[in-house]
Amino acid sequence: MDKRNDCRMSRGFMPLPLVGLGAVAIAIAAMPPAGPAHAQASPSEPVGRCAAMASAAMPGSEITKAELMPTGSMASPGGASNASLPEHCVVRGVLDPRTGAGGRTFGIGFELRLPTQWNRRFLFQGGSGLDGVISPAIGTVANSAGLVALARGFAVVSTDAGHSGSPVDASFGVDQQARIDYAYNALDKVTIEAKRLIARFYGAGPARSYFAGCSNGGRQAMTAAQRLPLQFDGIVAGDPTIRFSRVAIDQVWNVQQLARIAPKDKEGRPIIAKAFSDGDLGLVKRAVLKRCDAMDGLADGMINNWQRCDFRPEVLACKGAKTATCLRKAQVATLRALHEGPRTPTGDHIYGPFNYDTGIASSSWRGMRLGTAQTGALDAADATLGAGQFKYFQLTPPEPGFEVLAPLDYGKVLERVRATAAMADADSPYLETFLRRGKLIAYNGLSDQGLASSELVDWYQKMIEATGPTARDSSRLYLVPGMLHCGGGDATDQFEMLDAIVRWVEDGQAPDRIIATSRERPGLSRPLCPFPMIARYKGGKEDDVESFYCGPS
Repeated sequence: MDKRNDCRMSRGFMPLPLVGLGAVAIAIAAMPPAGPAHAQASPSEPVGRCAAMASAAMPGSEITKAELMPTGSMASPGGASNASLPEHCVVRGVLDPRTGAGGRTFGIGFELRLPTQWNRRFLFQGGSGLDGVISPAIGTVANSAGLVALARGFAVVSTDAGHSGSPVDASFGVDQQARIDYAYNALDKVTIEAKRLIARFYGAGPARSYFAGCSNGGRQAMTAAQRLPLQFDGIVAGDPTIRFSRVAIDQVWNVQQLARIAPKDKEGRPIIAKAFSDGDLGLVKRAVLKRCDAMDGLADGMINNWQRCDFRPEVLACKGAKTATCLRKAQVATLRALHEGPRTPTGDHIYGPFNYDTGIASSSWRGMRLGTAQTGALDAADATLGAGQFKYFQLTPPEPGFEVLAPLDYGKVLERVRATAAMADADSPYLETFLRRGKLIAYNGLSDQGLASSELVDWYQKMIEATGPTARDSSRLYLVPGMLHCGGGDATDQFEMLDAIVRWVEDGQAPDRIIATSRERPGLSRPLCPFPMIARYKGGKEDDVESFYCGPS
């Protein structure tokens, strides 16, 4: 058997006795909406309560660890910094362990961390990539420079989404149930289990429940709003892969377009890393800024008025031989194809278009589209992660032998991904139940190297149309100029969305402007404005958020 392995607080909560879940639900309904809980327990109590969690597994599931962790620190995911953590009980387990396709061991792994000083809030921490690993459930929130949610008093859960491997390994997709678990089922099962264990540990369930994630975690957040509308009070979805199946098609499209103009290695394979030089991409960035930067009233290296940006790559076409100040006509055509995205033979967009922005000159854009390999051994993320999840997960049935440079029928490809799209795409527009009782914040970087902001905007507009105009009262969409996928870039990419969603849910403070700062440019601040408004310069200190207002594009 595989043993896989935040906010101002009030005082005065006394834990309820251990009771049945139905009684817990009634008790929760009677509680004040935002009152956190600090159990008045003797120092030895948390040890015993945590140890008892080892025997709390439901039939057919396992608890593999229940250990009280002292106050201390641990390396945050990615190792960039240390997170200071309070005393807490860490519980790990596996739901529905089984043997699946090819004799491989499957099960929905999870980690739940329960602070002894609890604020009566629960956070589901979204995953990344193709999951397959259980990230430490400390409540890391994308784009936040503040304390992790666990240190703010939240109980936090994370999951591997039903399979073990790595965030770039899609081979689980040959197993039917693993597809279902990754698509949505693990979110449902882990949410229910986490709330059950929370009630067991504290004697009461959470008063408020939140979900926050970016990238695939953003897709999971949107999935929670669409498939679990009664489970969460507030949801933050960052750079969400909402049309996941179509993203995969776009990734194959990108590789094939670049291969057409790339020089060949000695074996005749395209070296797509050489399709555009860094100088070429810097040229495009400067031309885009020249055309669109000042449309918001200030030329500051960030394109706020992206909706009015009408840059056309044809202005960079060489009149004669290729030089450092122009692009070959084939490069211009390919750049346009990459930004427009794939279409059906009748001209309908399959995915895209992408807006032109400053991120095109970043190492992240190169890593996604071009890679760095100096031979035909492709290492761009589109050709590895993208093609891998396309053939194993998106195609039904899976096609492990699919070659990314093989011709693809774009007239029939949507039918080939239809079944998985129905499970894993998170673009259902009808959120009547969720938005009647909960709040949603979604955002996307306008320089996101993998996801087209137009897709999220299209979904948001369709959601308002389907759900009704009052949906605007409970949802906000932000587009972040210059920001790459989930952070980075020439951008104000630091902002506190968890604080914003908690204030909105619990205090009724709608986030009509969110202050954002920059990691790359210390001292720079800008407002993030809810779509369709943009940040406009009104005069004053150019680096100060107060010199800008949210106005029409």
